[in-house]
This record gives sequence, C-alpha cells and structure tokens, in this order.
Amino acid sequence: MAHNFNLDVVAEGVESEEQLNILAKYQCELYQGFFFSRPLMEEDFLAALKSTAP
Repeated sequence: MAHNFNLDVVAEGVESEEQLNILAKYQCELYQGFFFSRPLMEEDFLAALKSTAP
C-alpha cells in the first residue's frame, strides 16, 4: 500500500536473514535491527562508519 502512495517503508526489528529475505520479497527497501548491528555507543558507531567508508 505504501508504494502506491510513493512512500518509503522501513522495517524495524529485523533480527535474521530469513526475515530480511521475506521483507525483500515484498519489496521493502529499508531495514534496521539487530541483524545489522546491536546498539552502539557514539564512538563505536563513528568508528564503524569510518571503517566501511569507500
């Protein structure tokens, strides 16, 4: 339904690859949850960003 209104859908609480695959099957493009990362302290978050920067 959201796509019909040109809205982005964010799936929260993604904890497994299986959940990610199901959401992708239904064309959900944005995700967040423990599958990607546990909550981080600010300095750890910034270090993670720097380590993945191109």
